[in-house]
This record gives sequence, C-alpha cells and structure tokens, in this order.
Amino acid sequence: MTELEVDDAEKGLRIRLKRGGGDDVAATPTVQVLGGAAPAVAPVPAEAPAPQEAEAPSEAEGINSPMVGTFYRSSSPDADPFVRVGDRVEEGTVVCILEAMKVMNEIQAEKSGEIAEVLVENGEPVEFGQPLFLLR
Repeated sequence: MTELEVDDAEKGLRIRLKRGGGDDVAATPTVQVLGGAAPAVAPVPAEAPAPQEAEAPSEAEGINSPMVGTFYRSSSPDADPFVRVGDRVEEGTVVCILEAMKVMNEIQAEKSGEIAEVLVENGEPVEFGQPLFLLR
C-alpha cells in the first residue's frame, strides 16, 4: 500500500486507496460504517499508473530498504558500524540492521560495490524501498 486517503467531510466520507508498482491491482474498497445512518459513499475510481520515465544512467546505485523499520548502522550502540563510506561490499555483506516489530533484521547488500554515501541517520525510521546507501 503506497497511499491511503480518508476524508470525513462531516461524515460525507471519502476513501481512496492506491497501490504503487508495476503489478497494480484495481479494487473498489468496501466501506462499513458502524453506528448511525450510513452516509452515501461513492467509490473513487482506480487511477491508471503514471508512465515512468526512463532514468538517466548514473554511476551510483543504491541499497534500498526491503521493509519499514528503524535503521541501525551497527549491532549495538557501542559497536562499530557494519560499513562506512569507502568500504567495499560484496553481495551478501551485512550493511545495517532494520528493527521491525522488535525483531532485528540484518540487511545484506544485493550487489557488490563501494559505499559512496550513507543516506539515513542511525535510529531513523525508514520506509519500504527507501534508499539507505549509495554504491559506486
């Protein structure tokens, strides 16, 4: 789910759900109002995904977050970071930890390269797909 909109407008209620990505599934949301008279609700038609422009190739690629969670650069507050700018990583190298629902998940590099930049601060919440590191 990449977007959710609820607009009460004094119980006129408008709901809009949107899912991103190339495998969009259009569905009309079901609305159930508990208590009182149900307001008239018109489903919002699913929008066609906007065409994506081809990005210009760049020298830097990234490591993106595979989940929503809290970003940690090291295994504990007093430990050294898993990786620093300038470090060389191979596919499978642990680069950080993402905490999600009190579970610590080690995140591994999916490709080889040199860490060009760390894009997230330690302890900062991250979203699914958010860039965490730039690689050269």
